[in-house]
Amino acid sequence: MTGSVNNARFLHTTSILTDGKVLVTGGRGFIGIMNSTELYDPLTETWTIIDSMKIARELHTASILTSGKLLITGGRNYDDDLKSTELYYPL
Repeated sequence: MTGSVNNARFLHTTSILTDGKVLVTGGRGFIGIMNSTELYDPLTETWTIIDSMKIARELHTASILTSGKLLITGGRNYDDDLKSTELYYPL
């Protein structure tokens, strides 16, 4: 076992970054739809809460760009399906 995320969630995305770290974005948890993100470092086997996304989302996509940024697209929040996107830099 490699530890546990800080916030239980489902309907999130998980992305393996170019440096081998793993980024978990959004989803739904005990508090509802989340904008929080967590970074897993396989070298230290630790999870760290990092800067949140601007918009809470579940059922979204996260595409890694060559710049190292993620393009977070679509999904759903409390009110409706989302057609918005945001660039997220996980460092």
